[in-house]
Amino acid sequence: MFSFKDSWVLIFILMIPMLPFLTRRRQGPNFIFSSEELVKDLRPTLRIRFVKSLSIFRSIAIALFILALARPQSVLEGTKTVSEGVDIVLALDTSTSMLAEDFKVGSARVNRFDVVKEVVKEFIKKRKDDRIGMVAFAARAYTVCPLTTDYAWLNENLDRVKVGMIEDATAIGSAIASSVNRLATSKTKSKVVILLTDGVNNAGTISPLVAAEAARALKVKIYTIGVGTKGLVPYPFKDVYGRTVYQNIPIEIDEDVLKRIADMTGGKYYLASDTETLRKIYDDINRLEKSNIEHLGYREYSELFYYFLMPGLIVLALEILLANTLFLKVP
Repeated sequence: MFSFKDSWVLIFILMIPMLPFLTRRRQGPNFIFSSEELVKDLRPTLRIRFVKSLSIFRSIAIALFILALARPQSVLEGTKTVSEGVDIVLALDTSTSMLAEDFKVGSARVNRFDVVKEVVKEFIKKRKDDRIGMVAFAARAYTVCPLTTDYAWLNENLDRVKVGMIEDATAIGSAIASSVNRLATSKTKSKVVILLTDGVNNAGTISPLVAAEAARALKVKIYTIGVGTKGLVPYPFKDVYGRTVYQNIPIEIDEDVLKRIADMTGGKYYLASDTETLRKIYDDINRLEKSNIEHLGYREYSELFYYFLMPGLIVLALEILLANTLFLKVP
């Protein structure tokens, strides 16, 4: 693509045809004859005709200088890029039941929350043009990080989230309400909440289904993830000597409510019973939630003025050389 940066300069080219009239000198003949009869049969030679045309060289040079002054450019990079952007709020359960160690990384037994944090970081790393926020909840919900594209800062805030930092219980309705509130003013077409929990709603003043109705009204899609194995799970306790011991305890996941929340808002319910399944769930959501956004990128130009400046200097130098040598006019 070729263009002129300062195209208004090109208007001066219209003045070039006027240059011969503006620069012409009014003077008498160089030689005086007693009668025109002596020279009336003489015809101008080719050299004389060429001398009269030397002004064309000057006009061409000036035209080339004007073109160079208008800054001709070629575009190296396009201006439009298409990216995929979604506004996402990650709602993470931080109740003490998330300390149950029914997940494995390699051969090591790991608690649910540590696995969730690592998988969430992988999910964040795979997103590029999204604004992502985070809400943590237990007996109440609070915003860990507002919507942002600064993923390094988002991960720093995620590292600060710990199980037990909020009084213990599971307020799923409050978590949804807080997450939806973060998306209420979003202008993005695709707004998503990814809610992860391993319990049953037993705290808060908002019912999960009422909060889901509000999400549906605001066109917020909720993906729900129940995390943990069914039945008895190993849970760490401290004995009287301060040693960590494990007891198998039941932790119930309210799958029916989580499914209804997802269905009401156009999302999907998942059950993650192991680390690999949890990764696949976030990968699935990563594939599902993409929308094309066209925005302006940046232009990179290549300056081409020298393609006109250098020929202009050559033509001007040639005109001056010929005018003062081969076609020198003697008064």
